[in-house]
This record gives sequence, C-alpha cells and structure tokens, in this order.
Amino acid sequence: MELSTILWVVLALIVALGVTWFQYFYKSTNRSRVTQLLFVLRFLAVFGILLLLINPKIIKNQYHIEKTPLVIAVDNSRSIKELNQTEAALSVKKLLQDHEDLSDKYELQIFRFDAKSQMADEFDFNGNQTRIDLLAKNLKNIYRNKNYPVVLLSDGNQTSGGDYLYSFENKVFPVVLGDTLTHLDLRITQLNANKYAFHKNKFPVEVFVGYTGDKSITAELAIERDGQIIHKEKINFSDSKKSAVVNVLLQADKVGVQVYKAVILSGESEKNTYNNIKNFAVEIIDQKTEIAIISDINHPDLGALRRSIESNEQNKVSIFSTKNSPMLAEYDVMILYQPTGAFQNVFNTLNNARKNYFLITGKHTDFNFVNSQQEVFGFRASGQKEDYTAAYKSGFSLFAQENIGFEGFPPLENPFGNLEIKQGVSALLEAKIRNINTQKPLLFFNENQDQRTAFLLGENIWRWRLQHYSDHESFESFDIFVNKIVQFLASDNKRKSLVVNHESFYNSGESIEISAQYFNKNYEFDENARLSISVSNKLTNQTKTYDLLKSHNYYKANLSGLEAGQYAFSVKELSSNTTYSGSFEIIDFDIEKQHSNADWKKLSLLAQNTGGKAYFAPQTEQLIADLLANEQYKPLQKQQTKKLPLIDFWTLLCIIAALFGIEWFIRKYNGLL
Repeated sequence: MELSTILWVVLALIVALGVTWFQYFYKSTNRSRVTQLLFVLRFLAVFGILLLLINPKIIKNQYHIEKTPLVIAVDNSRSIKELNQTEAALSVKKLLQDHEDLSDKYELQIFRFDAKSQMADEFDFNGNQTRIDLLAKNLKNIYRNKNYPVVLLSDGNQTSGGDYLYSFENKVFPVVLGDTLTHLDLRITQLNANKYAFHKNKFPVEVFVGYTGDKSITAELAIERDGQIIHKEKINFSDSKKSAVVNVLLQADKVGVQVYKAVILSGESEKNTYNNIKNFAVEIIDQKTEIAIISDINHPDLGALRRSIESNEQNKVSIFSTKNSPMLAEYDVMILYQPTGAFQNVFNTLNNARKNYFLITGKHTDFNFVNSQQEVFGFRASGQKEDYTAAYKSGFSLFAQENIGFEGFPPLENPFGNLEIKQGVSALLEAKIRNINTQKPLLFFNENQDQRTAFLLGENIWRWRLQHYSDHESFESFDIFVNKIVQFLASDNKRKSLVVNHESFYNSGESIEISAQYFNKNYEFDENARLSISVSNKLTNQTKTYDLLKSHNYYKANLSGLEAGQYAFSVKELSSNTTYSGSFEIIDFDIEKQHSNADWKKLSLLAQNTGGKAYFAPQTEQLIADLLANEQYKPLQKQQTKKLPLIDFWTLLCIIAALFGIEWFIRKYNGLL
C-alpha cells in the first residue's frame, strides 16, 4: 500500500474517532457500558464510510510463464491425398504434438489450411485449393509483434493467391510432403478463354504449356469439341525450353454452351497425365447489350463505368456527347451523366421510345432541367456542395445485391438541397451526411409501366471502384454490382414472381451457388417464402433436393460438392407451387491434381528467406532437436501488477449498514431515541 494511502487511512481513523467522541462524550457524563458500545458501533460505521470514500488499494504482483507459440500448419488440400502423403502428414503432426520437451518449451498451436486457414486439429485432406500466403497473413494478425517459429507441413504447391515466398515474417521450418524426384511431365499450366463469345465471330484461347524433363521432345496440342479435333499444332521442348504459349482463334459457330477440351500429348511415358487435359466452356450468344453513356464533360466516372460494365463480355459501351450522339433509340440502355439543357433531344428520344435509363447527377447538373424532364423526383439545389456517404438498405428487392462495403466507400459529391420523391421508388442506398442518415435515397429505382429508371445522386463513383480494389484486391464484386443495375435496366419489364440467378457452367471445385427471389402478388419480396431446389444429373438421373436459405433480400443454395457433369434443376416455391427450371454444366477440373511431386526447391527457398531450415518427413526427430536447441525461443517470466481494493466495496457497505442497524436497535431498546 502506498504511503499516501496509509496517511489517508490514519487521518480517517482520527476523524472517525473525533466525530464519534464529539457525538457521545462531549459535555456528557454518561459513561455506561451501553454508551460505550454505541460509541464503538458509531466509530466503526463512520470509519467504514470514510474507507469507502478513500477506497484504499493494495498492490499485488503476479508472475506467469509465457511460452513462445509454435505454429504447426498442416496442408489440408487434396494434393496431399493425391501424393499419398496423408499418413506422413498426420504422423509428423502427432510426433510434434506429443513430444513432452517440445510442449514444455513451446505453446503448440495446430492450424490447417487449404483455400482458408484456421486453428483446428481435424483433417480430411479434401481442400479444393491451396493458399499458403493466406496462412501467413492470418498468422500475422493472430500473433502481432511476436517472434515465433512456423512448422509448415506441405508439398509447397500453391494453387491460388500471391507468392508465399515473401509472405512470412518469422522463421519457417518446412517439412516437405511428397516425392521430390523430377519426372518427365507435360502439363497445361493455365488456359485463358472468355466466358462468352458471339455467334459467327472468332474468340481467342490462350494455352500455357509447361515441361519438366532433360531431353528434347515433340508434343502435340489439340483442342477438341464433341470428340472432334478442331485445332492441332506441334510444340518442341528441350532442356532449355521448358514452356510455351499457344494462341488460337476458334470459330463460334453454335449458339449455347460449348464445352472444349485442350490436350497436350507426346510419345513419352508420364507419371501424371491428369494435368495433360484442361476442359473449358464458352457460352455462344447471338446478341450483345448495347449501352450508351452520354456526357458533355470529361470525368473519371465515365471510364470507371465503362470498365465495370464491359467486365461482362455481353455488354458493349459507347460514350457520346450530346453534340455527336447517334441513333440512341438503337441502344438498349442509356446512362445520362450530369444532364443539362443540352440533353433535351436525348430526353425526347427516351420518352418517345420509352427507353430505360440510368441518370447520374453531380456538381455540373442542371437540376431545374432534370426536374422538368422526369416525374420521379424533384431536387431543389442550393449554392453549396455536400459530401454524401452511402448506407445500405437490406430491404431492397428489385434484384439480389449484397452489401459490398458501401458504408466504407468515399463520399459522393452533389449539391446540397431538398429531395422530394414524387413516385414510388425502391432505394438500394440511402444518403448519409457526416454519419447522420438523412433517410433520403442516394441510389434508387423506379418502374413506371413499361419504363425502368435508375438514379444516383452524386459524382465520383470511380472512387468507389478504387476503394473496393484497395479493400479486396479485386474489382469483381463492384463490377458485378454495376452490371446488375445495367441488367435490371436492360431486361424486359415483365416482372416474374420467381426470379432465379445462375451460371451456365461452373468449374469443379469452385463455389456453386444458385440464388432466387420470390415476390408476392404486390411484387413485394416475400421473406416467408419456402423455396427448394431439385438437382438431377442428366447422365445418372440421380436427384438431390436442397432448401434455399434466406440471405438478406434473396434466397440461396450452395451446391458445392457436385461431380462434373450436366445437370438439370428446378426451383419451386412450396406454398404457391411456382417453379423455375434451368440447367448448368460442371466442367471437370481439379487444380490439386496438376502436380506430380512436391516443390522442394521453393520450400527450401522459403526456409532460406526466413532463416529457417527445410526437412523431409523422416527427419522429424532432427527438426524437434533443432527446435529444442534454438535459444532464440525461450519461455519468458512476466510480471503483472494489479491494484486490488483492500476491502470489497459491497462487503464493507453491508458491514456499515449492519453497524448502523445494530446501533439503532440498541438505542431503541434502551429508550435513547
């Protein structure tokens, strides 16, 4: 206890003694035992009250041993099973985990990783992808500012993500799982093709072919469709030429989903022939959605919108000014960027042809003109500009759209003013000013008979796209968001009670999700709908049924795990018996089967870069000995100082109340009240 606290306690003792003496003995001759007892009770009660006010604390030191974490990360991907290394991985993990000396020195933490990484001690080795860089990133977040070793049990073959060689900050001790001998191997390492192509056009296919071996060979690359070879060419490899890139233009002569197979073969014997084949599919469509962006100013928003919309190969964007706009009636959707009086002819075309459009406002917009050209909203602008941030509305139901982080996007600029909604609108985003929700729409939609319109009240949407890339290292979700707006405007205006979204084909191993929305008779999203999906394999006729689970403003089913093949499906709303039928195809491709041995060189380089050392599974005892001998990772004794109350507050309060109660009872009993 500190000296100052002791002095305060002594002072409280003196004050309590003085106050009580003054109350009972000052100018009083009564010194009976009852009075003395009352004196003691009053003194203790007053002293207790003063102790409550002082709240004296004592200092208590606690000591504990903090061990260095030892991360044992096990590769849970399917490639470990393909290389017949599951028993070796579990054996090494168990040997490390059960070693008493190792447990005494380190705090063992077991992780598993494939496409994700998490702390776990159960392994099935069925992961569809391997991301070692994500493991490194998660470990940084968990063990911030700590120095610890990582034992990495893996074959070193990463199938997605960034290069893991420079992802780790701490020492890594890889245990190599798999054969490190070099076998002759031809493989298709990557194949690039558009998801969509247009009928009677040619579409490009880019094939990357790799070779492992010492001698010179000649291989033949063929591309097949429906069992017929439609392209074939020879490629020469040698000890100095280990890779080749083949570019092919294929004819889109059939409408619909077309499945192709690229095959690389030679006369040599190979250990792994699965990676010689790569299936891919292209959907051949017979028309393209034409979108016109009309603007009389140059702005980064125009380029951002164009890139987002054209990320879908089915869309084509043209940018015009009001002075050189062509026959706009021929376009499916028009985007009007910050209209002024010069847009009069554009609005005349829109109103006459009943075209759907997307109107974006900003600092250069003539709101008096805009108010006169449409009847959805009215905006009375002031002379000042304002920054508006977005707030996501989960009740939006015109199309399925998740929150992609709208609240974290930079603000949009628009004049400050009063917004009046004149017709029924559906708002996807609401406007906030300095984190205060205005309850006014920022991005909203209107359906008026046979015309659909969308409105965004603010410029600088290009910053949203850039922020999304900064947060996720990808434009994908943002581009999908913009394309959903365009798709809503480009589709016909006949609303269906059951709307289902799905792709025409998927690669095996990737996430397969089918989403649906069900609307009641008033075309309001029905949150109580009961949706189920029946999926049937066209070859085996095997049928599986799943329930669609509600997620925000849509329902979804995850069909991951289905084998490659062609499937027909039917989504049904059980109360109304409304159904939707469709089909999709799963293309056979398992990226975890592409490697025939472990990447010993890369794992060794990882150990070298981090100051660790690489081992093979039979060298586990040597790894344990090295970890025990390493003086860099010693347990630390840490002292934790705590200030604790001398007397518990509630206990002391109860004692004080009891003392006053006893005093009152004695005084009452002896007639002193």
